[in-house]
Amino acid sequence: MRRRLLLVLLALSLAALAGFAFPLLHSTSAERTQRFVLSRTADLDRFAELAAIGGDRLRGEVQAHVDLYGDAVVVVDARRMPVLQLGMRAEEPAVRAALDAALRNQPAEVPPDVRPWSSGPVLFARPVGSGTRVTGAVALRSTVDIAAADVGTSWAVVLAGVLGAALAFVALAFLLARWVLRPGAELERGVRAVGAGSPGAHVSPVMGPPELRGLAGSFNRMSDAVAESAVRQRALVADTSHQLRNPLAALRLRMDSLAGRVAPAAVPAYSSMVAELDRLETLLDSMLTLASADTAATELAARRPTVTCDAAVVVADRVDSWLPAADDAKVTIVESVAPAVVGCPDSDLGQVLDVLLDNAIKYAPGGTVHVSVAPGAITVTDNGPGVSEEDLPKLTSRFWRASRDVSGSGLGLAIADRLVTAYDGQLRITHAEPHGLTVTVVLP
Repeated sequence: MRRRLLLVLLALSLAALAGFAFPLLHSTSAERTQRFVLSRTADLDRFAELAAIGGDRLRGEVQAHVDLYGDAVVVVDARRMPVLQLGMRAEEPAVRAALDAALRNQPAEVPPDVRPWSSGPVLFARPVGSGTRVTGAVALRSTVDIAAADVGTSWAVVLAGVLGAALAFVALAFLLARWVLRPGAELERGVRAVGAGSPGAHVSPVMGPPELRGLAGSFNRMSDAVAESAVRQRALVADTSHQLRNPLAALRLRMDSLAGRVAPAAVPAYSSMVAELDRLETLLDSMLTLASADTAATELAARRPTVTCDAAVVVADRVDSWLPAADDAKVTIVESVAPAVVGCPDSDLGQVLDVLLDNAIKYAPGGTVHVSVAPGAITVTDNGPGVSEEDLPKLTSRFWRASRDVSGSGLGLAIADRLVTAYDGQLRITHAEPHGLTVTVVLP
């Protein structure tokens, strides 16, 4: 839109300047041409008057004129016999034609307007005498070089003024476009901030035309409504999860107190209830973690803090913590780490690694998990069964699990993805060869 507005404003400005400049250039050229013609016509009239009187005065004044201006003059009598020839001869075809027209008392042709690039001579002629009694003719040939130079100087001044006005119009067009479109740019930044999760992103409601000021006020109200809705949604999830923990804790105590008192026939049902209670507690913990991750991601979008950590140190620490679980599942963890500083705090990176190592150990029992660290990338690869190609994009979806035979809430990778993207990173999941999954955490 900025480009279109500038094009319209600049086109109108250039059209206005062209409408002013072209008539001015034409009038300047016409005025200098008129002065040139009048000057030479006056000299020609003077010579014709002296030729009609006769005497030596004619030669003297013609000679002075030729010496001053460098023109050429020819005077003939009624029989076309030369009376005076300075700088040109009466026998030249163009001169003879002009003298014949003057002897016939024909009106002289008006020369074209002088331009800066004009050059060459202009031939003037008039009869000697008056009325029907023509006693001779005078021809004068003068160059337009001086007049063309004057026109060029005048045109240069006019064009310099036009150029200055054009630059002023361009600056004014940019200022006007900025004034008109600045609220639009503010709105765009506000929309991006809302899309990034920044709470209560506002734009100035007092900039630009009234229509855009009204739109800015509407956007601010919408942003407040979106922020409030998001806060309430996260609060609902957190409060619900938190409030359910107390009855679940009471239920756990009662279930544990019944552990040795269940009849043998009811043991399978009791075990199933304990397993479902374990799954429900895990689900609630995951929902609380996800709500916390969403809140942290929203705050990060608003503040964009610059926090770094050494990924190699965090990976080594988390691998040590997961070695007992790996030994129980007969999983071998192979590390390949190198120092790498990433833009993420060690606590959040540790939480992401816990999710990846937990999944790798659970889904690849008896196998091998490779953990590597390179600048900007942390990779966890397992040789488990993996997932199908169509299920690969679903792994970061909430509550989706690759297998119902393995315990879990289906929120682990969703939490990890939310944390990584909050720091302008990416969570990439691909197939491993010959089987299994490779999860790469890319962080700036």
